[in-house]
Amino acid sequence: MTFSTDETSEFEAFDTAALRLTVDLAAIVDNWRTMARLSGKARTAAVVKADAYGLGIEDVGQALYHAGARDFFVAVPSEGVSLRPYAPEARIFVLSGIWPGQEGYFFGHDLVPVIASEQQVAFWTGCVAENGDHPCALQVDTGFNRLGLPLDDALELAQDSSRPASLSPVLVMSHLACGDDPMSPMNRLQLESFHKVSAAFEGIESSLSASAGIFLGSAYHFDLTRPGIGLYGGQASTIATHPMRPAAIAEARILQIREASIGETVSYGGMHKVDRDSRLAVASVGYADGYMRNLSGAGVPLRDTVEAGGFGFIAGHRVPIVGRVTMDLTIFDITELPENAVRVGDYIELFGRNITIDEVARAAGTIGYEILTGIGLRYERNYQVEVE
Repeated sequence: MTFSTDETSEFEAFDTAALRLTVDLAAIVDNWRTMARLSGKARTAAVVKADAYGLGIEDVGQALYHAGARDFFVAVPSEGVSLRPYAPEARIFVLSGIWPGQEGYFFGHDLVPVIASEQQVAFWTGCVAENGDHPCALQVDTGFNRLGLPLDDALELAQDSSRPASLSPVLVMSHLACGDDPMSPMNRLQLESFHKVSAAFEGIESSLSASAGIFLGSAYHFDLTRPGIGLYGGQASTIATHPMRPAAIAEARILQIREASIGETVSYGGMHKVDRDSRLAVASVGYADGYMRNLSGAGVPLRDTVEAGGFGFIAGHRVPIVGRVTMDLTIFDITELPENAVRVGDYIELFGRNITIDEVARAAGTIGYEILTGIGLRYERNYQVEVE
């Protein structure tokens, strides 16, 4: 199935772009199907918040909907509005809930608010009284101390025979704090708490696990799982098995190749001094594009604890970043490559086929989520659109 019209001008723009991002929709769909298989009897949703983790909510959402996804999670109402035309029959849950002034989003575009506080409970009751019956979900805090009704309050609400019909949710949910660590005792404690919630709201679907929780086994799956980072090729768990396919390739154009003599310094602050005559490739990417300053090869505090900085891949080799990453430019050391292996105008891979987002994240002292969602607007995008 093709999701967009291919025009020559679009391909020319992609082929000549300073930054380009190739999104493999087939890989995302395949990852969703893998998560669905691992979820066993549970139905599998798709989390597409933050513009589908930086990869484009419209195209990604349409591909997943075509593959069979019928439950989606977004962070804010405007994301749900963007997704709705591409997932016309899906349930779209908004994780931030609903606040005054947002009623038109939910009732006009059939979005499901995830109610998470006493204030939202009160406001939602009034919304339904004024606008008519509409589904909602309920989030319960089982130990994360982030969003969610306190456990005791949720159990009291479930037992309140006088609660209005508007507070009979279609889904009750919680979120694991340590799901990426299978050995954490926190997982079992939250599971026990959520069993109380699920039992109290008998007959209502329940959901506890995002990507990491799916790997914890069937006890954590309940009725609906909510994979996010796993769909986009990121490693959700510390366990060795990682069956997800890379979903995107980010590349930057080489703008200049320059020679640096032994003893010269590179980039801001002069923090990197070359210890040999070197060839340097200057690429058109920087922290304004989400290529984090912490990836710098020198001159950032992180290098005191994580010795190696970031790297790119070009001409069949990994090449290190030298000096500081700047706003629009990053410098790579290509001295080890044959002299004519890299030319001005070539593209260097930042992550994708040969470098995982998690490798980039470790070099930056962060997680793959931040690398993906930080992708800047200056990337020209190309979607590999054939999805069976």
